[in-house]
Amino acid sequence: MIQDTFQYQTKWMIRRFADEAAFAAGTPTPVVDADGQELPAISEIDGNLLLNEGIALLLDLLIGAGGTAYNNANSYIGVGDSSTAEAASQTALQAASNKTYKAMQATYPSRSAQTVTWRAVFASSDANYAWNEFTIVNANSDAGVNLNRKVSAQGTKASGQTWTVDVSITIS
Repeated sequence: MIQDTFQYQTKWMIRRFADEAAFAAGTPTPVVDADGQELPAISEIDGNLLLNEGIALLLDLLIGAGGTAYNNANSYIGVGDSSTAEAASQTALQAASNKTYKAMQATYPSRSAQTVTWRAVFASSDANYAWNEFTIVNANSDAGVNLNRKVSAQGTKASGQTWTVDVSITIS
């Protein structure tokens, strides 16, 4: 019997910068979040759940059936404060109001070998609340098609800080 397998690995990376000067210098720094908790300069989180709507779109794009690609013009990384567990049937961030979608930094997403990486920058006035959930979506709101969702408590971003989110998906 022949058996085909499809494996993917997702890694989320959050880089924290105490202020605009640290961000401009490209030097992540430990920060104290809005709740007084000390957070590391960089956090790495493994895994996520591909969502049904994202899988369906990937397959449509694969066969040329149309749809909006997860490219630089259309991709956003969303963060929210909901800790609701991931479920494949979800179609958006689960936060009631504290959710923010940021467009890609220039040159992202990018592909190297079998890995695609998305990156968004959340500047000093963006998403200043608890970061508990994450997604890649092909629009700047819940109206887009969400590729995936990850729930992981990452602290409460404080005003004045800049945080970046990278998401890398490797297929083998």
